[in-house]
Amino acid sequence: MKNSMDFSIILLIIIINVVYMTLTTLRLIMVIKGYKVVASLLSTVEVFIYLMGLTIVLDNLDNPWNMVAYCIGFGLGVYCGSIIESRLALGYVVFDVIVDSLEIELPLQIRAKGYGVTSWVADGKDGKRLCMKVLAKRKNEIKLKDYIKSLSPKAFIISYEPSRFNGGFLLKSTK
Repeated sequence: MKNSMDFSIILLIIIINVVYMTLTTLRLIMVIKGYKVVASLLSTVEVFIYLMGLTIVLDNLDNPWNMVAYCIGFGLGVYCGSIIESRLALGYVVFDVIVDSLEIELPLQIRAKGYGVTSWVADGKDGKRLCMKVLAKRKNEIKLKDYIKSLSPKAFIISYEPSRFNGGFLLKSTK
C-alpha cells in the first residue's frame, strides 16, 4: 500500500472533476432553460469524463489525497460552471419598477434604450405611484438596473426570470 502523493494523478483528478462538474452545472441550466438537445449532448460528454475520473480515483483508493482532489475538483467545477452560466446569461429578466407618479417620462426613456415597457398608475402608501414592467435579456440585467437607478435613484425594483411568455414587445423585437 503506497501512501505517497503522486501530484500528477492528483492534478489529473482535479482537472477531470472541474471539467465534469462544469459540464454538469451547464447541463442542468440548459435543461432548466429548455435547451434539450444541447443538454443531451453535454450529458454524453459529461458521463464519459465522470467515468474517467471515477476510474482513476477507484484505481487509486490507497491514497486519501486522491479523494481530497476529487472533492476539490468537484467544488471548483461547480464554481466554474456558475461563472460560465452567468457570463452566458441565457434567457430573460422582468423588472417590476415602482417610482413616484411624477416620473412620467421614465417609461419613454427606458423605451428609447430599446426595452419593452408597460406602465400604469397605482395607489401606494404615500399616494400615486407609476408602476412599470420591463422585459430585458438577462445579459442586460445589471446595465438596465443601473440605468433605471441613474434616472430614479429611489426606484423600487424587483427582478425575476420568467419561465414562459407569449406575444408582446419581445416577439416584435426579435423578428
